[in-house]
Amino acid sequence: MRFNPAMFCHRMRVTYADCTIGNHVYYSRYLDFLEAARGELFRSLGHPFLAWQERGVIFPVLEARLRYHQPARYDDELAVHIEVAALRRAFLTLAYRVERAADGALLLEAETRHVCTSLDEKPRRIPPELADALEPHWRPIAEPLHDPPTEIED
Repeated sequence: MRFNPAMFCHRMRVTYADCTIGNHVYYSRYLDFLEAARGELFRSLGHPFLAWQERGVIFPVLEARLRYHQPARYDDELAVHIEVAALRRAFLTLAYRVERAADGALLLEAETRHVCTSLDEKPRRIPPELADALEPHWRPIAEPLHDPPTEIED
């Protein structure tokens, strides 16, 4: 994945609780890091997740792909970069690049694929105001995954 350095970046520090006894971040903790960064991206757009939920819209994860390059360790400051890889009807794919802030070393590349649904989990189109807010973060970097057959509410 190639990333535009001007895209959204969330910085965070690895805590002792994130690490194994071998002093590297436990593999599943990266999903928490991605979730935190995704929440900050939405908040930075003026559309925090809770505000969408209060409007009856949620964005469950359908798929997550992670490729580990190097371990992060206790007290490392991480830079989690996010771009919109695909936005189609009810589906949103976000691409991530996690780097060690001190030296820019690539630690992880990832994608999460989301579906926009109502609170009763029926797929619906991504609200236009969110699609517009995400536009500056758009950069097609890969073919989007195939949409599963589904009925979409408007």
